[in-house]
Amino acid sequence: MLALVFLLVVLGLWWLLGRSPGSGVPGGHRGAAWDGPVAVSTVRAETGRLTVEVLAIGTVTSLNTAVVRSRVDGLLLEADFEEGARVEKGDLLARIDPRPYQVALDQARGQYQRDLAELKGAREDLELYQLLDRQDSIAGQQLNQQKALVEQLEGTVATDRAAVADAELQLSWTRIEAPISGRLGLRAVDPGNLVSSADTEGLVTITQMAPIAVEFTIPETRLQELLEARGDDRPLTVEALDRDESRVLATGELTTVDNRIDTATGTLRLKARFENADGVLFPNQFVNVRLKLRALDEAVVIPTDAVQYGSQGTYVYLVEDGKATLRTLTLGPTEGERVAVESGLEGGEQVVLEGLDRLREGREVVTEADAQP
Repeated sequence: MLALVFLLVVLGLWWLLGRSPGSGVPGGHRGAAWDGPVAVSTVRAETGRLTVEVLAIGTVTSLNTAVVRSRVDGLLLEADFEEGARVEKGDLLARIDPRPYQVALDQARGQYQRDLAELKGAREDLELYQLLDRQDSIAGQQLNQQKALVEQLEGTVATDRAAVADAELQLSWTRIEAPISGRLGLRAVDPGNLVSSADTEGLVTITQMAPIAVEFTIPETRLQELLEARGDDRPLTVEALDRDESRVLATGELTTVDNRIDTATGTLRLKARFENADGVLFPNQFVNVRLKLRALDEAVVIPTDAVQYGSQGTYVYLVEDGKATLRTLTLGPTEGERVAVESGLEGGEQVVLEGLDRLREGREVVTEADAQP
């Protein structure tokens, strides 16, 4: 039994090893189909302009934000503003009961007038004493005392004048005006409530909307490119895009580069300024940022999908005389779905874009159509 089993195993192995690759398929069509021409789509390498860009995620920030607080204590009589409305610097927002401060101003003015009249009388007496002193009719000590009295009253009048100015200032603060131009937030205090200068929440918040800024970060590996781009003092263009990167919301300029790299993230903080006249950018909004560093003229450009990566490095397949040819490349900057080729490719050569999975060196190909770049 063991000998019979061994014989059957030997016969089976001999039969399997002795089969031809095309046996069982008429004319060997199975092997011919696998080794036949491959249908591919190609695109021609272009020579043109490519913009070197840095993509990042940014946050819209206001250049100025002000919490409107009362500078005096009192009863809030009016709040003459609409929540969410745009205001200009100096617009009246609210009024505090001015009567206590008007009374204080009247008192200060009365005190000032009284001391001013007393100073006037002292000066007239001083002139009389000086005349008598020249006639040697009074003692010199009496003249000196009158001079000291005049000087003392002059100081009192100066203090009264400052008290009047302070009372006028306190009265003016009962009119709460917008310190900056921007958009109002939600009202925090309603009319009829007592407000105080110690309140930290304030009456309302004003956020500047135009111009506005966007803060974002770039990897420290792009720092040298950024410094070279800013070396000629030309403004660098920054575009703010929506979340899908399908629409440019606004275009601005890079204004600020931070003075140090964040060691925790290895990134550098930047800030760009946008005019935002149409108000499309909103504070604390997340946007995609596209920073344009420089432009390459006469660069050889191919789609990024055509580039392959392997043990031999970065390469593409070309179509030459109906066959696939592997060509190693040195790549440059990338712009969207396009990449610049620094060496290994010339403009006009046909690069395989689709059908790459079945290609090898020397494989016959059938070009379906030139794909659009």
